Amino acid sequence: MTDSLTESGTIVLLATTPAARLGCREGTLTDRLADQLATLPTREVQVLTSAGGLAADLRVVAKLARVASGPVALLPGDLVAHTEALAVLLEHPARDTRALVDGEAAAGPTRPPLRVEGGRITAAGSSFHTVPEANTAFAGGLQAGEADLGVLAEVAEELAELAESGRLGPVTPVETVDLLLVGLVRSGVPVRTAALGPLHCVRPTGQASADAAIERLAEVDEDQVRLDGAVKSDDGFFTSYLVSPLTRHLIRPAHALKLTPNAVTGVSVAVAVLAAVWFSQGGRVALVAGALLFYLSFALDCLDGQLARYTRGYTPLGAWADGMADRFKEYAVYVGLAYGYAATHGGGNPDGIWFLAVAAMMLQAVRHSLQFAYAGSVWDAGQTGALPARPSRSLLEPSDAGRRRPRQGLLRIAQRVRHGSAVHWLRRMVVLPIGERTALIAVTAAVSDARVTFVALLGWGAVAAAYQLVGRMMRSAE
Repeated sequence: MTDSLTESGTIVLLATTPAARLGCREGTLTDRLADQLATLPTREVQVLTSAGGLAADLRVVAKLARVASGPVALLPGDLVAHTEALAVLLEHPARDTRALVDGEAAAGPTRPPLRVEGGRITAAGSSFHTVPEANTAFAGGLQAGEADLGVLAEVAEELAELAESGRLGPVTPVETVDLLLVGLVRSGVPVRTAALGPLHCVRPTGQASADAAIERLAEVDEDQVRLDGAVKSDDGFFTSYLVSPLTRHLIRPAHALKLTPNAVTGVSVAVAVLAAVWFSQGGRVALVAGALLFYLSFALDCLDGQLARYTRGYTPLGAWADGMADRFKEYAVYVGLAYGYAATHGGGNPDGIWFLAVAAMMLQAVRHSLQFAYAGSVWDAGQTGALPARPSRSLLEPSDAGRRRPRQGLLRIAQRVRHGSAVHWLRRMVVLPIGERTALIAVTAAVSDARVTFVALLGWGAVAAAYQLVGRMMRSAE
């Protein structure tokens, strides 16, 4: 093992348990895991084979964390997992601190209990640390983002001292990653979840269970799971039911044609410009044609995101270009609608159509400012420590109640709304996401005229802006 760590990140295989040496077709379970990691985008893989015990392993992790220049992933060498499960953890574009969780499995000796709230781990367990109200289990894989490596090093060193002194009970190297997760969570580090879903990721304790775990992997079609994961599960109603069911069938063909997400974004922009040109003609046939083209443009816009998730072709430039393209397409269509309405109503500014168009643009600009300014302020506050941090909890406290602060009022009610219910979809629709805006523009333009489109956008948009503003204020007041 070397001390030179790459900026792209490092994966540490902790091959220090008896189970890591269990046999399989590839040699040992650690060999099998290393072969899987070799198929993923390049990261330096270091195998820790020290026989010095838990404290020694933890001190090596601390040393690596202090010299690393990218995310550090920690994987038990006895992990039997789908390659796609490893990718869920290691290839997320945020490259932040997160852990593999399995909501379907019960907690056990090699699957410590966790409590997850809002996609973050609020309490983690080990053989020493208990978790009241646990609702999921740790699947064994942990990644520390670059910003949290200092905390990881401190936690590892503290755990090493506690393990040496026996104050954590009879803990062993089997729990190295489990204890580090406990330490990160109790230090206040926001640890996000990487959900396994239907994928498998287990830590066998003997040869028979290892053989069974490897055989069980064949029960799941990894590519199908990857395809399903490419389609966002938290989109709006229109996108979820009238767009994604169609575009998901185009993901594999687009990948086979070697289309990049940015190329699909470019085609989407071109189709939206054609829609604006048709809208500018103003006649009924032109309005219907423009509406259909605008729907197609949005479908392609969904496809580029799905293709990016399927191929894991995430780039900051691509995300920025996609967002800017959305704004450009929508505003181009506004101009086309206003021009077409004016052309068919004697020219000039009939019924104040240009004022309505500008007002609709301004309202959408304000709404986007509310959204992105809030997200940016949350990120900035997190960087400067201005966010109300979760209080640090001692590693010597056996029970982790999490010291949760219950959500109040409307926000608490909103959090309890079941996904897929009518109220859930109403909440998603009231903010007028881009899918609903596309449907609103296309339908009103096709069956009525541009003036009705702009009035509808202003009315619904005003309600959405008020709803978003109240929601941001309530979240900030937590």
